[in-house]
Amino acid sequence: MRGTLYTTHIKKLAEKWRSSGKTYSEIRKRFGIPKSTLSVWFGKKYAGIFTREKQLEHLTKVRKLAIDAIKKRVECDKKTIQDKVVAEIKGFPLYDVGLQKSIVAALYWAEGSKNGHYLKFANTDPNLHTLFITLLRKCYKPNEFGFRAHVYVHYYHSIQECEKFWSDLLKIPRSQFWKTYVKKRSVTKRFRRNFMGICFLYHQDSKLRKEIMELAHQLYENYK
Repeated sequence: MRGTLYTTHIKKLAEKWRSSGKTYSEIRKRFGIPKSTLSVWFGKKYAGIFTREKQLEHLTKVRKLAIDAIKKRVECDKKTIQDKVVAEIKGFPLYDVGLQKSIVAALYWAEGSKNGHYLKFANTDPNLHTLFITLLRKCYKPNEFGFRAHVYVHYYHSIQECEKFWSDLLKIPRSQFWKTYVKKRSVTKRFRRNFMGICFLYHQDSKLRKEIMELAHQLYENYK
């Protein structure tokens, strides 16, 4: 069975593209000619058509296409997962106090201080802080005056902006903030810049910390 016949005009156009450094893929996409046919036509004549500059140009183009494809796939996967979780969470007993206390206990077990006289929770993620203190207030109704906050910043942070940010976020007046600590700039140690420093959240009720930690241990005992 004979293959597709191409006119001399089409062959000349394809050769012009190949001689300018176009790849077989680009030519196939433009003219619909299989790579195998292009290889027969131009394989020997233009074997060294790609100079180092052309190779780098082609590699850059291919990498960009690959990156774009990866980004598109990642975004698609993200949307699929988001839709799945949004549908699932509608069936969760989110307003059940037992579940809410369990979340508080799990967060504190991961990010809170296990010893000392105060409840102490620290993280750089504002969303995590918001979730923790919102559920803490809802479940345990702690004395608001018992809250204290201590912000740690680097040299590049604005102390005023950071204090205001955490005060507004946690709904704790700045009068209940301890003096912000500015970390010394290290000449050798490298660190990752963060958004608004790290905030240490305290509450003076030591019994509250003990109750939350006991719940965390009981959760472990029931699930182990």
